[in-house]
Order: sequence, then structure tokens, then C-alpha cells
Amino acid sequence: MRRIAIAVAAALLLLVAGCSTTKDAVDEGTNFEFVAPGGQTTILYDPPSSRGRAPAISGPSLLHDGQTVGVSDYHGKVVVLNIWGSWCGPCRVEAPELQSLQDQTGAVVLGIDVRDDRSAATDFVRDRSITFDSIFDPPGRSLAALSGYPRNTVPSTIVIDPQGRVAAVYLTSIRVSELAPLVKRLQAEQA
Repeated sequence: MRRIAIAVAAALLLLVAGCSTTKDAVDEGTNFEFVAPGGQTTILYDPPSSRGRAPAISGPSLLHDGQTVGVSDYHGKVVVLNIWGSWCGPCRVEAPELQSLQDQTGAVVLGIDVRDDRSAATDFVRDRSITFDSIFDPPGRSLAALSGYPRNTVPSTIVIDPQGRVAAVYLTSIRVSELAPLVKRLQAEQA
């Protein structure tokens, strides 16, 4: 009986040790799979070798009827992927900030407009003089490509490095003052 108890305890110890060895939310060299370590709302994936490859995320363009837009359209550039909705209060402040970030840094901002009506979304963009495109995705299907990513967290932002890997996730609203230094660092990594 004692040997069985020791064997069970050893197996549990190995299981717990195996679960605690990963310090990042992705495994090196793999595709991105979202995990929020310790419930964090801001997650930076450093060093670059710890970043997982972003999945193919695309869908109908909000700005260009009949066209598709996606992350793969911007390979080699830093992409700031922002999940938003015209009904979202913090998004009203965040959208002009993201436009400013794109204008200041040359990074690409790509939105994913969720749980929205097309006319409300286009009015939102027009009223704020937003020029960056968005995937128009009322049901949020494009987010299903982000394994484990919380689809109900709006606004949220995913920053993708020039190699197509997820460099950061923000599960809160974001400001240019927070994003600009990261974008510039990612652009410098490429050089």
C-alpha cells in the first residue's frame, strides 16, 4: 500500500512539475496559442524566439466592399491587430489613438470589427477619420483562428512582429504612449 501511495505521489509531482516549466504563453517555434499566465492583461513575448506564429486571420474588408483583408497582406511589417466595435465606449478613444500610431510609426493597424452593424461601423470610422482597414466580422469568426483567445474581450490588441509572430497581447484598451515604444523596438529587431 505504501508503494502505491509513493508511486501516486511521484506521478503527481511529475505532472505538476511538467505544468510549471513553461514560463511563456507559447512554446518556442510553434504556432501562437493564447494563454494568460496568472490572468495577466498585458502579455509581452520576449525574447523573440519565444513568440508563436500568428495564424491566418482574414475576412471581408469594412472599407472596401467585396474585398478581403488579412494579416498576411502585411508580411514584413509590424501589425497592430485591434478588436473593436462601434458600441464599445473605450474603442471611441482608442481608434483615433491607433490611427495616430499608424501615422507616426508606419506600423499597420488592422481592426477586427465584432458584434456590429455595417452602417454603424462605417459611421464610426468615418466620424473619427480612421483610414486603417478592418475585418468586418460581426460574429467574431476570424478570432476563432486565435486558439484560446477570449472572443468577448473588446477592446483588445495583438501586436504581430515583422516575421508574423505574436509579440504582445493587450486585453485592455491601449494608448499610443504604451504601443509606440514596442512598435519601434519590433521594427528595429527586423533591421
